[in-house]
Amino acid sequence: MSRLKIGIINGPNLNMLGVREPAIYGNISFEEYLKELKSQFPNIDILYYQSNVEGFIIDKLQEWRTQLDGLIINAGAYSHTSIAIADCLAYMSFPIVEVHISNIFAREEFRHLSYLSKYCKAIISGMGLNGYSYAVDFLIKLEKK
Repeated sequence: MSRLKIGIINGPNLNMLGVREPAIYGNISFEEYLKELKSQFPNIDILYYQSNVEGFIIDKLQEWRTQLDGLIINAGAYSHTSIAIADCLAYMSFPIVEVHISNIFAREEFRHLSYLSKYCKAIISGMGLNGYSYAVDFLIKLEKK
């Protein structure tokens, strides 16, 4: 059996984790967390991409379209604005989990709507960086079914 390959895509401003609003987003960078995540799941190939540019995120999704067994996406503010990313997720053939570090429903009202959620098997919100770990675990369990 080949190794499960899971992609993680983070959107705008998530490259500033550890610096940006630590009371909301914590005080470690995603790169630091990614090392921990990979060590937690040593038998899973975890690919990572971050961009502040909507089109680059779409390009990466299209590139990964036939390469992944599952996707975790935290599109940041694009979750609430990007019909283009939603359109791209609509034709992905692998399961997708949407992750938000903060509880988007406890924040500004415009954050309560995500255009991406319709195309996701699950949504994890408000669990901090641990949400990514829960998402990997969920995708592993989906694959075993």
